[in-house]
Amino acid sequence: MKALSRRTLLRGVLGGSAVRLGLPPLAAMFNSNGTAYAAASESRAIPPRFVYWFNGNGIPEKYWVPRETGAAFEFTPCLAPLAPFRNDIHVITGLDSPAARLPGPGNSHYPSMSGLVSCQAYTGRGAGGQSIDQAIAQRIGGETRFRSLQVGVSQESFGEAIQRNLSWADRDRPLPPEMLPHQLFDRLFGVRERSWVARQQSILDTVREDAQAVRAKLGGADRSRLDEYLGSVRDLERSIASLPPEYRTVVERPAEGGDLRDWPRIAKLQSDLLVHALASGQTRVASYMLTKCQGLARFPWLGHTAQRHHEYTHGQVETPRGMRILRDICRWHVEEFAYLVGKLKSTPEGAGSLLDSTLLLFVHEHAEANAHKNNNLAMIAAGHAGGLKTGLHSRLTGTLGDLYITLADEGLKAGVGTFPTFDRKLSGVV
Repeated sequence: MKALSRRTLLRGVLGGSAVRLGLPPLAAMFNSNGTAYAAASESRAIPPRFVYWFNGNGIPEKYWVPRETGAAFEFTPCLAPLAPFRNDIHVITGLDSPAARLPGPGNSHYPSMSGLVSCQAYTGRGAGGQSIDQAIAQRIGGETRFRSLQVGVSQESFGEAIQRNLSWADRDRPLPPEMLPHQLFDRLFGVRERSWVARQQSILDTVREDAQAVRAKLGGADRSRLDEYLGSVRDLERSIASLPPEYRTVVERPAEGGDLRDWPRIAKLQSDLLVHALASGQTRVASYMLTKCQGLARFPWLGHTAQRHHEYTHGQVETPRGMRILRDICRWHVEEFAYLVGKLKSTPEGAGSLLDSTLLLFVHEHAEANAHKNNNLAMIAAGHAGGLKTGLHSRLTGTLGDLYITLADEGLKAGVGTFPTFDRKLSGVV
C-alpha cells in the first residue's frame, strides 16, 4: 500500500466557497511502527501539539488541591472528573506569578491575567507582552495552515481586553478567541455559506468524489476510520446547525436573566472542533478559553443561578453553602477539560493516540478565588508529548516562567529559550 501524505485534503465547493476537509491520522500515513510519517516528502517523527486551557476567577483550594504529593494523591471533589485519566495528568501547585503583584491600574484580575499569560505587568490596556502560547506557536506552528487557533466558549464578561483574551501576539495586541461554533466550523472547513447551517446541504456532499478516491487506496481498518471520521463531521454539522439563533451572535453583557443556558453544549462542540483541527494537522498550537477572566456566567445546568460566577467567588463564599457552590462550578470546569483530554486520548494516531503527542496546560489567573491569590497557583499539565511525567501531584518552587520554559523546551522541544520571570528549568516535570 502506497504511503498517504499527512497533508492530503478532501476538496469541494459549496455555493461559492472552497471546502477543505483534512483527514484524520490514518495508518497509511505512518511507518510500520506508527512512530513517524511515511511519505517520502515528510518522513519525520510525529510533531508535538500544545493547548493552553483556561478558566477564570480562581478556585476553592480546599476542594481543588490534593493534600498528598507524589503518585498516591487522592482526587479532590473538583478534580474527580479527571480520575479516569490519572496516568495522563500531572497536577502542579506551588508556583508564583510575581508579575501579577506589580503596581498598575485595574482590580487584581487585570495584573493577574497579564502575569499569567505573559509573565509581564499589565499595561493599562492589555498584556505586557507575548503570551506563552504565541511564543510556542512562533517556533512549532509555522508549517500548519493555522499557526495557532484561539477558541472560546462563554462570551459573558466585563469588557476589558485583558479579561476577554487569553492569547496575545505582543504587548497590547490581543488575539480574540472564536466563541461561536458555526464560525469556528467555517474557519476550519473553509465554508462561508449558510446553506449547511440551514440543513439544506452537507459539506460532505461536496467532497464525496475525493473521499471515494482516497477510500479506494486504503486498507480495511483505515476505511473504517475514514467512514467514522466523516460521520463525526456530519454529526458536528447537525449539532451546530441545531443551535438556537441566539448562539450565533456575540453577547456583550446579557440582560438580567438573559444568559445563554447551555455552555456545556457549546464547550463540547468547541472541543470537538479543536480536536479535528489538531488531528487533521491544521494547527499544532491552540488556546482554549472556557470562561472569561472575571466571568459573569450563571450555571443553570448546575442549579446555581442566584449569582454570576465572579459573585460566587466572593460574598457567600465564606459560608459552607457558598463553598459548595464554588466547588460545583470548578468541578464543571474540570469536567470540560476532562472531556477534551478524553477526546484526544480516543483519537488514534500512529501507534498511539493524539494525546500521546499533545501537551495541555490548564491554568487560572488566581489560586484561591476569594483572596485573589497569585502565588501557590494550581494547574494541570496533561498528555504525553516530550515525556511529560504523569500520574503525579507535585508542589514546586519557582515561577510561571520557569514552568513555561520547562514545558516549552524540555517537553515540546520548541527552543523558546527564555520568557519573563524564567530563572531555571524545573525538575520532576518532564
